[in-house]
Amino acid sequence: MKDLPVPEGLHWQKSSFSGGGGDTSCVEISTAPTTLHLRESDSPTTILSPTPTALHALLTALRDGPRTPPQG
Repeated sequence: MKDLPVPEGLHWQKSSFSGGGGDTSCVEISTAPTTLHLRESDSPTTILSPTPTALHALLTALRDGPRTPPQG
């Protein structure tokens, strides 16, 4: 993995599930003509720019992965 310069001029959108109220840990998304970018709002210079195949695999794993019931 190599560090790339942070793309300029991107418009970042927070997840609608971001609760606000001081909680700054949110996933943000931005699109460019040929790329989709993801970042965590409290670490804005770390940007993931997955290929469509990798993004599909990530979303599928998140959707279908093992679920553990809440403890307590």
